[in-house]
Amino acid sequence: MELQTIALLAALGCCTGFLAGLLGIGGGMIMTPFLIMLIPASLIPHDHIVHVAIATSLATITFTSISSVRAHHKRGAVLWNVVASVAPGILLGALLGAQIASLLSTFWISLIFCCFVGFSAFKMFMNKPPKADRELPGNIGRIFVGTIIGVLSALVGAGGGFISVPWMIWCNVKMHNAVATSAALGFPIALFGTMGYIISGWNVQGLPQWPIDIGYICIPALFALAIPSVLLAPVGAKVAHSIDVKPLKKCFACLLCCICVYMLRQAYLAW
Repeated sequence: MELQTIALLAALGCCTGFLAGLLGIGGGMIMTPFLIMLIPASLIPHDHIVHVAIATSLATITFTSISSVRAHHKRGAVLWNVVASVAPGILLGALLGAQIASLLSTFWISLIFCCFVGFSAFKMFMNKPPKADRELPGNIGRIFVGTIIGVLSALVGAGGGFISVPWMIWCNVKMHNAVATSAALGFPIALFGTMGYIISGWNVQGLPQWPIDIGYICIPALFALAIPSVLLAPVGAKVAHSIDVKPLKKCFACLLCCICVYMLRQAYLAW
Protein backbone atom coordinates (compact mmCIF):
# COMPACT_ATOMS: atom_id res chain seq x y z
CA MET A 1 0.00 0.00 0.00
CA GLU A 2 1.44 3.40 -1.03
CA LEU A 3 2.43 6.03 1.54
CA GLN A 4 -0.10 8.51 0.12
CA THR A 5 -2.94 6.00 0.60
CA ILE A 6 -1.83 5.30 4.18
CA ALA A 7 -1.79 9.05 4.91
CA LEU A 8 -5.32 9.46 3.52
CA LEU A 9 -6.55 6.50 5.57
CA ALA A 10 -4.95 8.02 8.69
CA ALA A 11 -6.73 11.32 8.00
CA LEU A 12 -9.99 9.40 7.60
CA GLY A 13 -9.30 7.66 10.92
CA CYS A 14 -8.87 11.05 12.64
CA CYS A 15 -12.21 12.30 11.30
CA THR A 16 -14.16 9.16 12.16
CA GLY A 17 -12.60 8.88 15.62
CA PHE A 18 -13.55 12.45 16.44
CA LEU A 19 -17.12 11.94 15.17
CA ALA A 20 -17.40 8.69 17.13
CA GLY A 21 -16.74 10.54 20.37
CA LEU A 22 -18.78 13.59 19.41
CA LEU A 23 -21.97 11.99 18.07
CA GLY A 24 -21.90 8.46 19.50
CA ILE A 25 -21.60 6.87 16.06
CA GLY A 26 -19.05 4.27 15.05
CA GLY A 27 -18.09 6.24 11.95
CA GLY A 28 -18.79 3.32 9.62
CA MET A 29 -21.13 5.29 7.41
CA ILE A 30 -18.20 7.58 6.59
CA MET A 31 -15.43 4.98 6.59
CA THR A 32 -17.09 2.47 4.26
CA PRO A 33 -17.51 4.66 1.14
CA PHE A 34 -14.07 6.22 1.57
CA LEU A 35 -12.49 2.80 2.02
CA ILE A 36 -14.10 1.75 -1.28
CA MET A 37 -12.32 4.70 -2.89
CA LEU A 38 -8.98 4.34 -1.09
CA ILE A 39 -8.24 0.60 -0.94
CA PRO A 40 -6.20 -0.14 -4.09
CA ALA A 41 -7.87 -2.27 -6.77
CA SER A 42 -4.55 -4.12 -7.08
CA LEU A 43 -4.99 -5.27 -3.48
CA ILE A 44 -8.67 -6.28 -3.37
CA PRO A 45 -10.71 -7.58 -6.34
CA HIS A 46 -13.62 -5.30 -7.35
CA ASP A 47 -16.21 -8.00 -6.63
CA HIS A 48 -15.19 -8.03 -2.96
CA ILE A 49 -14.30 -4.37 -2.35
CA VAL A 50 -17.61 -3.38 -0.69
CA HIS A 51 -17.56 -6.41 1.61
CA VAL A 52 -13.93 -5.69 2.57
CA ALA A 53 -14.70 -2.00 3.18
CA ILE A 54 -17.63 -2.85 5.48
CA ALA A 55 -15.67 -5.53 7.39
CA THR A 56 -12.61 -3.28 7.83
CA SER A 57 -14.85 -0.45 8.99
CA LEU A 58 -16.39 -2.68 11.67
CA ALA A 59 -12.97 -3.89 12.81
CA THR A 60 -11.83 -0.26 13.18
CA ILE A 61 -14.91 0.57 15.26
CA THR A 62 -13.89 -2.18 17.70
CA PHE A 63 -10.89 -0.04 18.69
CA THR A 64 -12.56 3.36 18.36
CA SER A 65 -15.55 2.44 20.51
CA ILE A 66 -13.31 1.39 23.44
CA SER A 67 -11.54 4.74 23.39
CA SER A 68 -14.79 6.67 23.04
CA VAL A 69 -16.70 4.83 25.76
CA ARG A 70 -13.86 5.25 28.27
CA ALA A 71 -14.04 9.01 27.80
CA HIS A 72 -17.84 9.05 28.19
CA HIS A 73 -17.72 6.71 31.20
CA LYS A 74 -15.39 9.07 33.06
CA ARG A 75 -18.16 11.67 32.81
CA GLY A 76 -20.79 9.23 34.12
CA ALA A 77 -22.87 9.48 30.95
CA VAL A 78 -23.11 5.80 29.93
CA LEU A 79 -26.37 4.04 30.90
CA TRP A 80 -24.83 0.64 31.63
CA ASN A 81 -28.19 -0.96 32.50
CA VAL A 82 -29.38 -0.16 28.96
CA VAL A 83 -26.13 -1.53 27.49
CA ALA A 84 -26.50 -4.79 29.44
CA SER A 85 -30.12 -5.34 28.35
CA VAL A 86 -29.61 -4.44 24.66
CA ALA A 87 -26.25 -6.22 24.19
CA PRO A 88 -27.55 -9.86 23.95
CA GLY A 89 -29.70 -8.96 20.94
CA ILE A 90 -26.81 -7.02 19.41
CA LEU A 91 -24.45 -10.00 19.65
CA LEU A 92 -26.90 -12.27 17.85
CA GLY A 93 -27.82 -9.63 15.27
CA ALA A 94 -24.21 -8.71 14.44
CA LEU A 95 -23.19 -12.33 13.79
CA LEU A 96 -26.33 -12.90 11.72
CA GLY A 97 -25.91 -9.67 9.75
CA ALA A 98 -22.34 -10.53 8.74
CA GLN A 99 -23.46 -13.92 7.42
CA ILE A 100 -26.33 -12.33 5.47
CA ALA A 101 -23.94 -9.76 3.96
CA SER A 102 -21.61 -12.51 2.71
CA LEU A 103 -24.51 -13.94 0.67
CA LEU A 104 -25.45 -10.62 -0.95
CA SER A 105 -23.90 -9.10 -4.07
CA THR A 106 -22.16 -5.72 -4.19
CA PHE A 107 -25.31 -4.24 -5.75
CA TRP A 108 -27.56 -5.22 -2.84
CA ILE A 109 -25.04 -4.30 -0.15
CA SER A 110 -24.54 -0.85 -1.73
CA LEU A 111 -28.29 -0.35 -2.06
CA ILE A 112 -28.97 -1.35 1.57
CA PHE A 113 -26.18 0.95 2.71
CA CYS A 114 -27.64 3.80 0.66
CA CYS A 115 -31.13 3.30 2.13
CA PHE A 116 -30.00 3.39 5.74
CA VAL A 117 -27.63 6.31 5.27
CA GLY A 118 -30.50 8.20 3.65
CA PHE A 119 -32.82 7.24 6.52
CA SER A 120 -30.26 8.42 9.10
CA ALA A 121 -29.86 11.75 7.31
CA PHE A 122 -33.64 12.21 7.17
CA LYS A 123 -34.02 11.54 10.92
CA MET A 124 -31.24 14.02 11.72
CA PHE A 125 -32.87 16.72 9.58
CA MET A 126 -36.34 16.16 11.09
CA ASN A 127 -35.20 16.05 14.74
CA LYS A 128 -38.81 15.70 15.97
CA PRO A 129 -39.26 15.89 19.75
CA PRO A 130 -40.58 12.66 21.34
CA LYS A 131 -43.80 12.30 23.31
CA ALA A 132 -43.19 13.27 26.93
CA ASP A 133 -44.53 9.98 28.36
CA ARG A 134 -42.51 7.63 26.12
CA GLU A 135 -39.93 5.43 27.83
CA LEU A 136 -37.46 2.69 26.91
CA PRO A 137 -39.15 -0.73 26.54
CA GLY A 138 -38.60 -3.64 28.94
CA ASN A 139 -35.82 -6.20 28.65
CA ILE A 140 -37.55 -8.30 25.95
CA GLY A 141 -38.20 -5.20 23.85
CA ARG A 142 -34.59 -4.06 24.28
CA ILE A 143 -33.26 -7.45 23.14
CA PHE A 144 -35.50 -7.26 20.05
CA VAL A 145 -34.30 -3.73 19.24
CA GLY A 146 -30.70 -4.84 19.86
CA THR A 147 -31.07 -7.66 17.35
CA ILE A 148 -32.32 -5.24 14.69
CA ILE A 149 -29.47 -2.81 15.45
CA GLY A 150 -26.92 -5.64 15.26
CA VAL A 151 -28.15 -7.00 11.91
CA LEU A 152 -28.35 -3.59 10.21
CA SER A 153 -25.02 -2.42 11.63
CA ALA A 154 -23.21 -5.53 10.38
CA LEU A 155 -24.82 -5.13 6.95
CA VAL A 156 -23.57 -1.55 6.51
CA GLY A 157 -20.39 -1.63 8.61
CA ALA A 158 -21.54 0.92 11.19
CA GLY A 159 -21.40 1.01 14.97
CA GLY A 160 -25.17 1.25 15.35
CA GLY A 161 -25.31 4.90 16.42
CA PHE A 162 -27.38 5.74 13.35
CA ILE A 163 -30.19 3.69 14.94
CA SER A 164 -29.47 3.57 18.67
CA VAL A 165 -29.07 7.34 19.21
CA PRO A 166 -32.37 8.31 17.49
CA TRP A 167 -34.12 5.36 19.21
CA MET A 168 -32.98 6.41 22.68
CA ILE A 169 -33.81 10.07 22.06
CA TRP A 170 -37.25 8.92 20.80
CA CYS A 171 -37.62 7.19 24.20
CA ASN A 172 -36.76 10.46 26.02
CA VAL A 173 -33.17 9.58 26.93
CA LYS A 174 -31.11 12.77 27.22
CA MET A 175 -28.88 13.54 24.24
CA HIS A 176 -25.56 13.19 26.08
CA ASN A 177 -26.64 9.89 27.66
CA ALA A 178 -27.86 8.59 24.29
CA VAL A 179 -24.53 9.47 22.62
CA ALA A 180 -22.49 7.89 25.43
CA THR A 181 -24.61 4.72 25.62
CA SER A 182 -24.51 4.34 21.84
CA ALA A 183 -20.71 4.48 22.00
CA ALA A 184 -20.77 1.62 24.53
CA LEU A 185 -23.10 -0.42 22.31
CA GLY A 186 -20.70 0.07 19.40
CA PHE A 187 -18.12 -2.32 20.86
CA PRO A 188 -20.22 -5.55 20.89
CA ILE A 189 -21.65 -4.65 17.48
CA ALA A 190 -18.21 -4.17 15.97
CA LEU A 191 -16.57 -7.13 17.75
CA PHE A 192 -19.14 -9.75 16.78
CA GLY A 193 -19.69 -8.24 13.33
CA THR A 194 -15.93 -8.45 12.77
CA MET A 195 -15.89 -12.08 13.88
CA GLY A 196 -18.73 -12.80 11.46
CA TYR A 197 -16.86 -11.23 8.53
CA ILE A 198 -13.67 -13.14 9.37
CA ILE A 199 -15.61 -16.42 9.34
CA SER A 200 -17.65 -15.67 6.19
CA GLY A 201 -14.60 -14.43 4.24
CA TRP A 202 -12.13 -17.08 5.40
CA ASN A 203 -12.05 -19.20 2.24
CA VAL A 204 -13.34 -16.73 -0.34
CA GLN A 205 -11.43 -17.13 -3.59
CA GLY A 206 -9.64 -14.06 -4.92
CA LEU A 207 -9.00 -12.40 -1.56
CA PRO A 208 -5.37 -11.95 -0.43
CA GLN A 209 -4.21 -14.10 2.45
CA TRP A 210 -2.62 -13.13 5.77
CA PRO A 211 -0.92 -10.70 6.45
CA ILE A 212 -2.87 -8.63 3.89
CA ASP A 213 -6.35 -9.94 4.72
CA ILE A 214 -7.94 -12.02 7.44
CA GLY A 215 -11.32 -13.03 6.12
CA TYR A 216 -12.84 -9.87 4.63
CA ILE A 217 -10.71 -7.52 6.78
CA CYS A 218 -7.88 -5.59 5.13
CA ILE A 219 -5.11 -5.51 7.77
CA PRO A 220 -3.02 -2.55 6.42
CA ALA A 221 -6.13 -0.36 6.13
CA LEU A 222 -7.29 -1.42 9.60
CA PHE A 223 -4.10 -0.26 11.32
CA ALA A 224 -3.92 2.96 9.29
CA LEU A 225 -7.47 3.81 10.43
CA ALA A 226 -7.54 2.44 13.98
CA ILE A 227 -4.52 4.19 15.51
CA PRO A 228 -5.55 7.80 14.74
CA SER A 229 -9.24 7.08 15.42
CA VAL A 230 -8.43 5.79 18.92
CA LEU A 231 -6.43 8.95 19.64
CA LEU A 232 -9.16 11.34 18.43
CA ALA A 233 -12.24 9.63 19.93
CA PRO A 234 -11.64 11.01 23.48
CA VAL A 235 -11.27 14.50 22.01
CA GLY A 236 -14.67 14.20 20.35
CA ALA A 237 -16.21 12.91 23.59
CA LYS A 238 -14.79 15.87 25.52
CA VAL A 239 -16.24 18.32 23.00
CA ALA A 240 -19.63 16.53 23.09
CA HIS A 241 -19.98 17.28 26.80
CA SER A 242 -19.19 20.98 26.38
CA ILE A 243 -21.37 22.00 23.41
CA ASP A 244 -24.83 21.46 21.94
CA VAL A 245 -24.35 18.76 19.30
CA LYS A 246 -27.73 19.26 17.60
CA PRO A 247 -26.48 21.85 15.04
CA LEU A 248 -23.54 19.57 14.25
CA LYS A 249 -25.93 16.70 13.54
CA LYS A 250 -27.50 18.83 10.77
CA CYS A 251 -24.08 19.29 9.16
CA PHE A 252 -23.39 15.58 9.51
CA ALA A 253 -26.76 14.86 7.86
CA CYS A 254 -25.66 16.90 4.81
CA LEU A 255 -22.49 14.79 4.57
CA LEU A 256 -24.60 11.62 4.80
CA CYS A 257 -26.70 12.82 1.85
CA CYS A 258 -23.54 13.10 -0.26
CA ILE A 259 -22.46 9.61 0.84
CA CYS A 260 -25.93 8.30 -0.03
CA VAL A 261 -25.55 9.58 -3.59
CA TYR A 262 -22.09 8.00 -3.88
CA MET A 263 -23.29 4.59 -2.69
CA LEU A 264 -26.27 4.79 -5.04
CA ARG A 265 -23.75 5.25 -7.84
CA GLN A 266 -21.82 2.18 -6.58
CA ALA A 267 -25.05 0.16 -6.70
CA TYR A 268 -25.72 1.36 -10.25
CA LEU A 269 -22.19 0.42 -11.39
CA ALA A 270 -22.54 -3.05 -9.84
CA TRP A 271 -25.98 -3.67 -11.40
